Amino acid sequence: MKNTALTQLHEALGAKMVPFAGFNMPVSYEGVNAEHETVRKGVGVFDVSHMGEFLVEGPNALPLLQKVTSNDVSKLTVGKAQYSCLPNETGGIVDDLIVYRVKEETYLLVVNASNIEKDWNHISTYNKEFGANMKDLSDDYSLLAIQGPKAVEAMQTLSSCDLASIAFYNFVVADFAGIEHVIISATGYTGSGGFEIYCKNSEVEQIWNKVFEAGKSFGIKPIGLAARDTLRLEMGYCLYGNDIDDTTSPLEAGLGWITKFTKDFVNANQLAKQKEEGVSRKLVAFEMNEKAIPRKDYEILHTNGTVIGKVTSGTMSPSLGKGIGLGYVVKENSKAGETIQIAIRKKHVPATIVKLPFYKK
Repeated sequence: MKNTALTQLHEALGAKMVPFAGFNMPVSYEGVNAEHETVRKGVGVFDVSHMGEFLVEGPNALPLLQKVTSNDVSKLTVGKAQYSCLPNETGGIVDDLIVYRVKEETYLLVVNASNIEKDWNHISTYNKEFGANMKDLSDDYSLLAIQGPKAVEAMQTLSSCDLASIAFYNFVVADFAGIEHVIISATGYTGSGGFEIYCKNSEVEQIWNKVFEAGKSFGIKPIGLAARDTLRLEMGYCLYGNDIDDTTSPLEAGLGWITKFTKDFVNANQLAKQKEEGVSRKLVAFEMNEKAIPRKDYEILHTNGTVIGKVTSGTMSPSLGKGIGLGYVVKENSKAGETIQIAIRKKHVPATIVKLPFYKK
């Protein structure tokens, strides 16, 4: 089991620690609902240093990334980031990721912790043709997500850079919390605004401490992975291993917007064919009509009792006070407004398909 550079600090703060993606991670501190509300209304900090970081450099970096990712990397200018996925050869997804253009010929890929080795091997296989310079920085770098509507105001004293001027999915390399060169990225997995801070392991404790000093008057709190999950689900953001995996296509998952057929990429022909012919199932969002919590792998049924799919993610939404979920259903029963049923134990509980996001600011 790996630790992040801040594990001892989390333990000292009384965090409940759990194994996650091979790491010892804080799942909660004071409880998921309170932590969730802190991020929705104020500012909270997640240690997400378990995430993987790959550096891809050189004149063939762009051609390699155009081949292995679904989105159009050529559209990125220096200082911009892009959500994308790595399609596999059989119609599924190896992983979803964020691509940062750091310099003209330098890109940073941020991948899911559980997929670091799988992603590295997949990209390396295609790199035999391109010969780009690849480095796995995952063990050397830490990542803090400072999220919430008060994040900009709370953190401004820590940087000479105007944080409010960093647009969504843009980033700067600037001074932060006394460290000269830190990536400050206007990204996150919560839908409540804020930043993600990339730094070296040796720098992260200093940054964490200064972040909490600066945020004290704003009610800043540490936030665990449980609230990260409820926050992302309220926005309808996919979680790899639940809502997308090696068997789900980007088009089925509603990720057609990051699948650009203006270029050649892994399995592009098959996915283009699927786009033309239409998918047979779709990832939908639903809200429970009665007090009940949907969970992963629960069956989704038509009102006539026929099984039409299954739940991939579900929770009790702290913001809405009702059960919400995502799941794949046959295309014929995927329209917003349609009533479905979720098999919870021996009961069929009614739910309604809705448009995302569940949580609207």
